[in-house]
Amino acid sequence: MLCQLYCLSAARASAPCPRRVEDITEALWGTKVSPGTVSKLNKKIYATIEGWRNRPIEGSHPYVYLDGIALKRSWGGEVRTVSVLVAVGVNAEGYREILGVCEGAKEDKAGWSGFLRHLKERGLKGVKMFITDKALGLVESLGEFYPDARWQRCTVHFMRNVLGHVPRGRMREVSAMLKAIYAQEDRAEAMLKAKGVAEKLRGMKLAGAAKVLEGGAHETLSYYAFPSEHWRRIRTNNPLERIMKEIRRRTNVVGSFPDGNSALMLVAARLRHIAGSRWGLKQYLKIERLEEMNREQSVA
Repeated sequence: MLCQLYCLSAARASAPCPRRVEDITEALWGTKVSPGTVSKLNKKIYATIEGWRNRPIEGSHPYVYLDGIALKRSWGGEVRTVSVLVAVGVNAEGYREILGVCEGAKEDKAGWSGFLRHLKERGLKGVKMFITDKALGLVESLGEFYPDARWQRCTVHFMRNVLGHVPRGRMREVSAMLKAIYAQEDRAEAMLKAKGVAEKLRGMKLAGAAKVLEGGAHETLSYYAFPSEHWRRIRTNNPLERIMKEIRRRTNVVGSFPDGNSALMLVAARLRHIAGSRWGLKQYLKIERLEEMNREQSVA
């Protein structure tokens, strides 16, 4: 709360109609806290958050979800965008963990490479597959730091990309066609279905949608190499997207941040809170099925 209060007061300070920190704290808690007190408390909070952000990553994490959130920063009357990158993993026991959060400046290759280096240096290992959207420079960075891991392009984001070339009146029909691709029993059948859907789209005079489908369908089918019991939860980035929506709800209170570090600290504080909640106490996947599949393949 104090971290959020600091970011809120700092952001308001650069707005045309600033509000005093004392007024904000009185509204929140019924008592006033001076700006100096808030500053001292936030230094302690920042140190705690930084310690959590840089903690060692223990054990292996077969599945890792990556995503970024773009926030506004305002300085000297100029508004720019700052990105905060987040990683969530499923560990060897099948439980979710928030693995890391970093400021990325931009969601580009340099930003993703820095984030992946940060994760690897802290001990992220045993990754079998990364699940992400097709962000700029991300796929190339994954190949540099985790060349043996597969990449799964989020099917939900991909379908949105295809539907972006479809008239509103035909979206339901095309959406059903796209979902049929991911209802197939194996990758080969899914690829055949994707080709058939692309042909139908062309017949419907939707060449743009057909082109997007043909160009990216193969990137969304990596999940077929893993246990079928896991497919529903590893073919989309939805688990992390829900967290990002919660982060967005919190950061909307601030509006524009005074700097990238303030944005990072608020996001990290919220992620730390989520990590300490019941969110990570429920088993997300039965990883034993992945281990059994690996043993069967090694015997074969």
